[in-house]
Amino acid sequence: MSTQVPRLLSGLVDDAAVFPPGNAALPDAVTAHRTHRAAWYADMVGPLLLPASEIQRGSLSGLVDPAEGLVIGLIGDTGLDQLPQALEALAPDGVTARQIEAPVAKRGEDPQPGLAELLALSDRLDAAVYAEIPLTFGLMGALDTLAEARAGGLPVAAKFRTGGLAAELFPTPVELAAVICACRDRKLPFKLTAGLHHAIRHRDPETGFNHHGFVNVLGATLAAVGGTEVDGVAELLAATDPVRVVEPARAHRDAERPLWVGYGSCSISEPLTDLIRLGLVNGGYEA
Repeated sequence: MSTQVPRLLSGLVDDAAVFPPGNAALPDAVTAHRTHRAAWYADMVGPLLLPASEIQRGSLSGLVDPAEGLVIGLIGDTGLDQLPQALEALAPDGVTARQIEAPVAKRGEDPQPGLAELLALSDRLDAAVYAEIPLTFGLMGALDTLAEARAGGLPVAAKFRTGGLAAELFPTPVELAAVICACRDRKLPFKLTAGLHHAIRHRDPETGFNHHGFVNVLGATLAAVGGTEVDGVAELLAATDPVRVVEPARAHRDAERPLWVGYGSCSISEPLTDLIRLGLVNGGYEA
């Protein structure tokens, strides 16, 4: 691993360039991902996230050399039953899916039926599987189901949405802290998606939405794993003082990141620039 990217930040940011709000064209996203994978900060970058709908349309054909061995994360936007077909469509281009992420319910729906369907498929998917669970009705029961399946040997974990186009898609610090602590109690890894555009918690001046900071989440997760309960974890998530937020990460920079697998970002340069400015990454990158 590069000495410029600490172990704590390894694979923190998946490349979600084709998703909103970036909406990069697929050829541009593939080219940019190659650049990221060859850069000095490559250790920070996870796989390129691609929707199943693009894969099933054959959109990668001609963009990837089969000898290249491109590794992606597959986002199940065409329904759980279509995941095996999407994986099969990757084979001719020599592409493999390291992880599969799929929603199991809409907000307010019971997540158990969709979760049961995804778990039944997981043996056929040959990849780490992340079930996206709404932070609403049935959340804790769904986490119990996932934890039981994981303890039984299935490579499954949780995924949660931390932002979007509506205020209700942004969990409060207390809500997110409760979820982090619930995953800790169940020894259940988790991923996050949406809203984590910058390192430190901030208010978007255009929308008025309060966005979680990804370094806040990192510090909060470290605290939770260390035994801090919901109130203390929520305080770290709510903090806007960079010094308070950065110090836990700095103290653990040489350790493996616990529990939180990472998150997808439509920009790699934004989180990287924030990390450099905060002194958590030793690089000379200019965005």
